[in-house]
Amino acid sequence: MFSWGENIRDVFGLGKLKSINNTNSDNYSINFIRTKEPITQIAVGSEVAAFIRFRNDGRQLVSVGRMQEDRNETTWKLKAVDCKEKILSLSCGDAHVILLSEGGSVFCLNPSSSVPRAVGKLNPVIQVACGDQHSIALTKDGEVFAWGKNYNGQLGLGKGKPQTLSDPQHLKSLSGTPLAQITAGGDHSFALSLSGTVFGWGKNSTGQLGLGDTIDRLAPAPVTCLNPKKTILVCCGAEHTAVLTKGGIVFTFGSGRYGQLGHNSLRDELRPRLVAELWGSKVTQVVCGRDHTLAFVASHKKIYSFGRGKQGQLGNGVKIDQSVPLPVLLTQDQIDDLDVELIFAGGNHSFALCSSAPGSGKGLNDSRLRNVTLKLGDETINRWIAECDSKSWNEIKTRDKHYQTSLKHSGIDLSVVRVASQNLAKKDKVLNEVKGVVMRFLLPSLNNDPIGVEDLRIYLILPELLRVLQKKQCSTDIVEGSAAAILRLNPDKLLILEGLWLTLSESYFRTVVKAFCSVTSGFFEPGAENHCFKSMTIILKVLQRLYDVNSKRHRRLPDTTFHINNVGSIFQTVQNLKSEMEEQDIEWNFGISDVDHGTYVTTRKRISDIIKLYEDGISLLKKYPFVLDTEVKLSGVWMDDLNWCKSFHQSEYGLCLKLMAVGRETLLDDTFQFLRQITCHMDDLKVKFKAENGLDYGGVSLEFFCILANELLTMNPKILEVDQESGLAWFTTDDCDITDEFYFLGMLCGKALYNQCVLNLCFPLALFKKLLGLIPTLDDLKELSPTEASGLQYVLDQDEDVVEDLYLVFMDKKQELIPNGEKVSVTSVNRKNYVDMYVDMKLNKSVQNQFAEFEQGFLKGCPIKTWKMFLPEELMLLLQGEENYEWDKLRENAKYLGFRPTDDIIQHFWNVFTEFSLEQKKTFLTFLTGTDRLPRGKSLSKLQMTITCLDCTDPDGHYPKAQTCYVKLFLPNYSSVDILRKQVLHAITHCEVFGDY
Repeated sequence: MFSWGENIRDVFGLGKLKSINNTNSDNYSINFIRTKEPITQIAVGSEVAAFIRFRNDGRQLVSVGRMQEDRNETTWKLKAVDCKEKILSLSCGDAHVILLSEGGSVFCLNPSSSVPRAVGKLNPVIQVACGDQHSIALTKDGEVFAWGKNYNGQLGLGKGKPQTLSDPQHLKSLSGTPLAQITAGGDHSFALSLSGTVFGWGKNSTGQLGLGDTIDRLAPAPVTCLNPKKTILVCCGAEHTAVLTKGGIVFTFGSGRYGQLGHNSLRDELRPRLVAELWGSKVTQVVCGRDHTLAFVASHKKIYSFGRGKQGQLGNGVKIDQSVPLPVLLTQDQIDDLDVELIFAGGNHSFALCSSAPGSGKGLNDSRLRNVTLKLGDETINRWIAECDSKSWNEIKTRDKHYQTSLKHSGIDLSVVRVASQNLAKKDKVLNEVKGVVMRFLLPSLNNDPIGVEDLRIYLILPELLRVLQKKQCSTDIVEGSAAAILRLNPDKLLILEGLWLTLSESYFRTVVKAFCSVTSGFFEPGAENHCFKSMTIILKVLQRLYDVNSKRHRRLPDTTFHINNVGSIFQTVQNLKSEMEEQDIEWNFGISDVDHGTYVTTRKRISDIIKLYEDGISLLKKYPFVLDTEVKLSGVWMDDLNWCKSFHQSEYGLCLKLMAVGRETLLDDTFQFLRQITCHMDDLKVKFKAENGLDYGGVSLEFFCILANELLTMNPKILEVDQESGLAWFTTDDCDITDEFYFLGMLCGKALYNQCVLNLCFPLALFKKLLGLIPTLDDLKELSPTEASGLQYVLDQDEDVVEDLYLVFMDKKQELIPNGEKVSVTSVNRKNYVDMYVDMKLNKSVQNQFAEFEQGFLKGCPIKTWKMFLPEELMLLLQGEENYEWDKLRENAKYLGFRPTDDIIQHFWNVFTEFSLEQKKTFLTFLTGTDRLPRGKSLSKLQMTITCLDCTDPDGHYPKAQTCYVKLFLPNYSSVDILRKQVLHAITHCEVFGDY
């Protein structure tokens, strides 16, 4: 062993010493000590020192010494410690020693005594560390405990804690973080995670926590600037800290008073700073004394020192401080014959343990970090499932990928987690035990305010466990517990978790979604009345978060992934139960019931309670419409709310039907004039064409809105401009001569939606996104103006030199995108901003006033807010109708009055209809129903046309007629197929007038 620094005369009486360098004073020479017994551990504080040695017979000898002043000379006297357990490691504070046994027990020793006392009741401990007057311990299950002085928050327990604590206290803020190391300095402490995340707390007067300030921290705080450095070791002095990375680079921070930071200055550093003089030399070990630092470069067999040197602790042969790393003066012949295994520093002392066999050096990973928190690997799981056939799979290890942990990278290999979960599922007993541990211990212990990304990994791991549990149909309670734990997270930590969800691959993100979504259907299965909707609310809130994350993903999961499968049947169940209750009421009231009064009352209450529970569940789901498919929204929620709203308005305002009389030639002017005269609430809008006798039972309104769409697209002055390439309409930017037309345009769209009519104005999806509060993107501009958008995409895709050769500036076709935009060139750096601003100008800013008026009118026209539950695509189809024509279904569903399906006239009609072109068929559909676009939910498969014989004396001289409200076609009994073809084509092409039917 080499030793240098304070008390080198007898070196604690450890053995014979020999000075190996020539200096003017023996007090500052480096000594080589041939110890009587091999030394494995050394710890030195300001006033105490401790050593672990082994006798020749293999017995362990633990010795502790205390500094004594004798005739102006400092001496140390070692004495054996009477410890019944074998000691694994030890650490020294100013005047106390902490011992860790191989069994994981912790003992504290006062140097005045030779008998250590047990410390608290701790789970098996794997690491201990001491500051000047405090101690910390890391247990095998990953928990950190601290005790001692707490003047500067060095115990990390947070606010409001006593300044001294004699019993170990749990640092809850580090729960869940897999830790590789704990360490402590004067009055500050650190913990290092397996992913290389560094957490510091305690005194920070000189920046020794590396947080960029001098504010003490009462609880662990992440040193975020070290996150990408792949830290593998942290060590502390009295007021400075050193960090070693996987690449052998050293960073230091804190007090530089004696040069202990190695930056060729005496300045304090508030953030980690690279020790430049060691750059290029792969450092394998670094340790800190009180005010000095040592670094070992194994490849060069050199130990570098810097910092305070008054007691010779730098090994440079003099008693001066040193602010740059310089080699310790070890002679080459001694180094050539020995391998340095470990270096130690403490107080004003320095040591290097050596082996005589070259190449036998253990290195850092075999010594300092051999004890880390427990990891679940193949050996453990295979032992659990020993009776099962399973392939061997790799242990979860800390690899370079693991060091990439950040806000955008979890640093966890979920494929390993998936395999582990599948292996656990091979034995039901093991799986149930794991589930029980998670429910009873893990979930309740999760921290609401985790301090690092690693703590959030559990929320990525749990869905993989839920995945196998759901296959066993035993996951509901653990899913509810997991969802509750997520929602308990502080908002900022929840945002971080959402960021991690965003980065998951499609497969693993789907697993997360399915883990929570799959149990929701259980709330509506038989026996659902026993479920608690409070639990369902918790799960739905988590699904809402996941749905929002999905909308931001580059590759989105289909919306159907979030749908609850059996909700549609719930609406039918409620209707059936209501019908059943009505039948029972009728039977009882008319005295024909075969049950007694008590049974009737009991049965009615039971049914009523079930209906209420189901309706409460439906009301809850309305708040989370993304879990409902389009058909459920349309036929269930939307129709129920429409009917309720209309009934409410009738009860509040009376039946307020407004009959709008319009002429076909003056339809647009008549419509706007009518709307300007409305001064009260208007419920259903009914339409009558002037000089026509048709009554509006729905069909007239459908035709009105169909004609209105064409009129609005061609009106003058224009309020809509149609893109020639896409054929889609957008608000005009030239609105000088326009007053309230945008408002009434919105009102008409809202009223069409409210009246379940189609108003196809060929709007792009961007409009419906804006109505729903979503932000249009470049993809929306591609739909509206393909050429314009493709030019912007070209700017994004090209190389840097190509972009600058385009000579673009921050302007669109008409105006500047930013102040002085015509003078700001588009470059590869700002091109994304340019494209975003261009899209924003085109779809938002340039039509800001127009859309605001339109939106206000839309809300007036459709007073029910349930439409906001629809997705943009669904709302667009609801307003503009569908073009999914299943023409065969029209014939399959047809009914006949006065004809039989086998009659020649019917066969001729369908043959002619089959011969029609697509446009002719759409024209016929308009003639029959009033519109050529099908209202959403009213496809041809649901449309039932009735073909009625038109009774007339000269059939060949008459045209067919239609009753649009009832989808009836009045067809004369033509004498031939040619006459039928001619008359039908003439009717659908030229006849627009509603008759008496």
